[in-house]
Amino acid sequence: MSSPKAIVSSFVEGAPPGEVSSGYIKALTISTPNLVDELGPAFKKYNEEQFTTVKLPGGSQQVIVSSHNSLGGGRYYDVESSCSFAFDHATQKASATESHVLDGAQADLTKSILKGLSAYVKEHFTNAAYGAYPIENDSKIAIIIVANKYSPNNFWNGRWRSLYIFDPSSNSLEGSIKVDVHYYEDGNVRLLTNKPLTASVPSATGAGIAREISAAEKKYQEELNRSFTSLSEGAFKALRRQLPVTRQKIEWDKVASYRLGQDIGGGAARR
Repeated sequence: MSSPKAIVSSFVEGAPPGEVSSGYIKALTISTPNLVDELGPAFKKYNEEQFTTVKLPGGSQQVIVSSHNSLGGGRYYDVESSCSFAFDHATQKASATESHVLDGAQADLTKSILKGLSAYVKEHFTNAAYGAYPIENDSKIAIIIVANKYSPNNFWNGRWRSLYIFDPSSNSLEGSIKVDVHYYEDGNVRLLTNKPLTASVPSATGAGIAREISAAEKKYQEELNRSFTSLSEGAFKALRRQLPVTRQKIEWDKVASYRLGQDIGGGAARR
């Protein structure tokens, strides 16, 4: 049997977008409140895998938390702001910013990619953050786009996550797009998608990489739209009859005068 810590950790790691909160965790640990202090690894895994975004103290732009821009010891860095920061995984708050200037073999290309992504992200997302980070001993570049949209008053939250790895030695781009939407009004429905992508970038420039990402994500968005139309017109309609068992439409303006079992049920006898 799994321990309470393992059970709660699994809830944290699998939580829908925007739904890891102190109230959510307290409800899960009401019988063992001290357990919250032991959930650090689960919070860290969630934040890094979900590309949690946070505003730096005194800043206005969202920056990303991920394993690709981790400096270790609970600190992360952002290329555009040239800052590093401490991040509390339990409260999702940033603090203790310091200067962090990117250098190395891929620094110029990384900054060029960020410039190329800026126009694309601003045009296609209403609330998004993006980042590019040299990885694997400065031999490759990780590119991240994450967009969140939360509407708890309407019982839904959603997140778009893109991760690409660009290899300058082969001009190859590999990655995936993940969409996570949770709808929970009078029920509990969750959409989880994972679309692997591979591409070759003839022009290994920031603008060329951004164009390739834009084309791939536009194509996937169109695929999602077609899938939703197919579900609405096909599978969802198959879940219920379009007409009652009488094969006749109900005249709703006369529904108050119907006599159950006779007018609707088609009974022959009338009183």
